[in-house]
Amino acid sequence: MSAPENAPDPVSVPEHSAQDGGFVLLGTVGSRPVLGLVAPERENALLLAIIEAVSNGPEVEPMAAAVARLITDATTTDVCFVHVLDDTERSLTLAGATPPFDRQVGRIRLPFGSGVTGWVASHHEPAVIVEHKESDPRYVPIPALRGTEFTSMASVPMATEPAGLVGVLNVHTVARREFTDRDLRLLLVIGRLVAGALHQARMHRQLAARERAHERFTEQVIAAQETERRRLAADIHDGISQRLVSLSYHLDAVGHTLRDCPNEAAEQLVLARELVDLTLDEARAAIGGLRPPVLDDLGLAGGLASLARTVPRLEMSLDLADERLPEHVEIALYRIAQECLQNITKHARAGAARVRFEAHRGIARLEVSDDGVGFEVGHRLGSVGDDSGYGMRSMAERAELVGGELRVISRPGSGTTVVATVPIGG
Repeated sequence: MSAPENAPDPVSVPEHSAQDGGFVLLGTVGSRPVLGLVAPERENALLLAIIEAVSNGPEVEPMAAAVARLITDATTTDVCFVHVLDDTERSLTLAGATPPFDRQVGRIRLPFGSGVTGWVASHHEPAVIVEHKESDPRYVPIPALRGTEFTSMASVPMATEPAGLVGVLNVHTVARREFTDRDLRLLLVIGRLVAGALHQARMHRQLAARERAHERFTEQVIAAQETERRRLAADIHDGISQRLVSLSYHLDAVGHTLRDCPNEAAEQLVLARELVDLTLDEARAAIGGLRPPVLDDLGLAGGLASLARTVPRLEMSLDLADERLPEHVEIALYRIAQECLQNITKHARAGAARVRFEAHRGIARLEVSDDGVGFEVGHRLGSVGDDSGYGMRSMAERAELVGGELRVISRPGSGTTVVATVPIGG
């Protein structure tokens, strides 16, 4: 890296440095003393404090702010800026700064290659300006950061393997100062420490964003499915069902007018009436399968209670919290309970069953248990599409689709318990 036109005179470093006011005297330029950023015995304390700061959590901005404060508190610098490379890797954003510039965090964006900070980022080399920043061709003033109030600056890349460049660390001083090679080495070490932690924080943020996007997508898919099911259910109800009801009335009317008709005609009318009744039952079942109307009217607790009343020859016990959940979660839990009760009726040979539902500390929990014959969980869950497997795979997929999980507890002769837990936030 070539030195700027206003580079300082070469530094003369004595063989044995003397201490001066808590900072190390590294040499002189002419008759001027040159002090290090921090005394050698304090360097380890500073590095340990920075390690502790970057270990306190995965959030980028609090970490950058803590590092900036530590550097200015422990060194002879007046302000520190931590610029972090954006996910696009085309610009840098101010992620941490000492007061009063902390109010600019998130607002200052620097194009890659622009200004001293952008130059350091694009060249992966430190830059030092001792004075007269305005005459340095790399310098671009940023009014919000009041660069004219500071005389000297040092800027180093924050980079580490395998992350590569993560950002740029800048320190500024009001008074003119010489930044020595030792100063730059210390800042580079700090930069490497911060870079590793910032890279992990950025990965965590990206992963969290992808998870949120996946959750939103899942909710949108389920909402779209339920909207379409609601439309189909309405079409069946308003179209097919209503026409069948009208046909039923007409058949009844015809039946009353054919008292003197031959027996054969009367028999055909009876058969037609039975067919209408059967088709109506199938239409109602289709409507319930597409979209359980009871959820709209009574919520999940009411829907589960209504569902339990449809189970024949089974002593039912209910423990249901009257809590409303997001629509897609209510639908998923209702379908899981519906599948469980159907399985109990078909396979369990149970005399009693229990349905419990609760929502506590951001977790919705549905539990359906029976006193039936039970089964070997591992064997049955491995058989997709096998009715003897109690449809556990489809229930597990429903739970996973809304970010939850399904747990099955069973063994031969000891009944079965199915537990679905779903995070609901709050």
